[in-house]
This record gives sequence, C-alpha cells and structure tokens, in this order.
Amino acid sequence: MTLELIIFIASILFGALIYWRESNGNGLYRFFNKLMYSKELQMKPADKTGFVYQQKFIIRLVFIGFLFLIGIVITRFLIPIDVATVSIFASMIVGTLLGTYLANFIFKSSEVIDEKSDSLEDMVQDTIEKGKGFIEDLKTKDAEVIDEEPKDSLKKEEKSARERLKDKGLL
Repeated sequence: MTLELIIFIASILFGALIYWRESNGNGLYRFFNKLMYSKELQMKPADKTGFVYQQKFIIRLVFIGFLFLIGIVITRFLIPIDVATVSIFASMIVGTLLGTYLANFIFKSSEVIDEKSDSLEDMVQDTIEKGKGFIEDLKTKDAEVIDEEPKDSLKKEEKSARERLKDKGLL
C-alpha cells in the first residue's frame, strides 16, 4: 500500500510535468501528426494541441494508458522482477490524469488572476470604501438614537394613563 501511495503521488507530479511540457511546445505530437495525416488534414501551425494538452478525457486516458503500457513492457524486459502489478498500473494512470487536470486548473487560474488583477484591485478598493461609509453611517445612526431616547423618556413622564383618565372624568 505504501508503494502504491508513493507511485500515485509521483504520478500526479509526472502528469503536471507532462501537461506543463506540452503547454510550452508540442513537437513530438506534431511529428506524429505529420506522419499519420495527409497535408490537408495536418494540424495548423497555431494549434497548440498535444497528447494531453487541450485534449478530451478519453483521448488523454488512451495516450496515458498507452504510455504506461509501453513503460511497463520495457520494464518487464529489462528487469525480470514482477514490479508492474495491475494496482500500481491503475494508480499510475489515475494519478497522471489527476495531475494533468490539476496542472490545467493551476494554469487557467493563473491566467484569470493575471487578466483580472487590475479589476480585482479596484473592486477591493471600492469594497473597502463602501465598508468605511457603512461603518460611518452606523456610527451616526447610533449617535442619533442615543440623542432621541432622552426626549422620548421626557414625553412619557408628563402624565400617566391614570391621570389622563381622571382628567377626562372616566375614573
């Protein structure tokens, strides 16, 4: 279980590394694209699609599964020890997929923060100013309420209800 956990965490980091590498350049994917497709069907020069970068889930799963399957076959021929079990193979694939999506989230959030940094600063300043105004309004309202209370208490002490009823002749 400990080996699987270590491999899972390492594969998350490996997935983030693959995603970052393909976001910077996709030369290997372009090479295979030129080998497989005719000139009309090849990807455009501005297209940044890679094996895992800007791909759907199923295609990522196929490419990552194929990558680890080749790695396990090579490992079995080089090292005759049974290291590549099914659970380790599955944890490597799931961890790498998770790492690619984690890297995607980090890249997208950093882009949004960079785009919105000026407007976020303005929004924070506006919120602070509104908060200061709200606190000032609360302070002035509290001062008015304190001033009004003694006036109300003086009016109530003028005559009691019994005295008013006596004045009207009802008691």
